[in-house]
Amino acid sequence: MGLTKSARRNRIHLRIRKTIQGTTEKPRLSIYRSNKQIYAQVIDDVNGKTLAAASSRDKEVTDAKADNKVGEAQLVGKLVGERAKKAGVSTIGFDRSGYLYHGRVKSLADGAREAGLNF
Repeated sequence: MGLTKSARRNRIHLRIRKTIQGTTEKPRLSIYRSNKQIYAQVIDDVNGKTLAAASSRDKEVTDAKADNKVGEAQLVGKLVGERAKKAGVSTIGFDRSGYLYHGRVKSLADGAREAGLNF
């Protein structure tokens, strides 16, 4: 019998995390996607600190009234990108957390790039 969807994602996530390490110069942008919301954090793993965070539950995103979840994810990407720029971060490593780079994950990444993050 094959793996469940969550076990498969967890296996991919662990494989990705072996290679991506957030440093002070190049923190990682980690995402979490639930069925209704999407969350993003810029993390410095060396010091164990979250430098910037945004989610679809933030007031700026909910007030924008996006058409769908993909548009909402792009707003979250822009918001986390702006907050990361304020924190002095311009280059990041993208940690997709085992999710496919498609749909909401791709939209969030595109929004972060629009805000000025390089990855």
